[in-house]
Amino acid sequence: MTQIDFQELLTRYRAGERSFPRLTLPAIDGFECDLRGIDLTDSTLDQAYLPYSNLSQAMLQGVSLVAAELADAKLFEVNLAGADLAGASLSRADLRHSCLQGANLSGADLSGVNLRGADLSGADLRGAKLIKANLAQALLAGANLGGANLFRSEGGALAEAICDAMTVFPNGHRDRR
Repeated sequence: MTQIDFQELLTRYRAGERSFPRLTLPAIDGFECDLRGIDLTDSTLDQAYLPYSNLSQAMLQGVSLVAAELADAKLFEVNLAGADLAGASLSRADLRHSCLQGANLSGADLSGVNLRGADLSGADLRGAKLIKANLAQALLAGANLGGANLFRSEGGALAEAICDAMTVFPNGHRDRR
């Protein structure tokens, strides 16, 4: 992996470069950054600070964003297949029509997130907070929702997901009533 600093990445991005695979980017402080369409495939961006940023249509498959701050971010049509977002904050983020197949979202805060039409097949959402999340038309086949909190979330084919006795369903109960 190549390591560059965030300012260099921004400079190169603003000059028209979009492909930055397999990077290690320490200490990202990118409040309200516009990185639409960027390719950071298999990069490490752990603890990145990117609230209110726009990464719509980005290629982020296999990226590591452990404990990252992405609250209120625009992540429309992003490819996050196989990404590691364990413990990340994505509250109120727009992830409509994004691919999160096999992504690790365990312990992530997805409160108020818009996942309409997103593909969460095989994703690990154990212990995630999905309070008031929009899951309409989201694909949840094989997604692990063990211990997840889905209180007041809307939509989603929860019958296709893996749930356990600690999963809180949209109605606030721990069973599928």
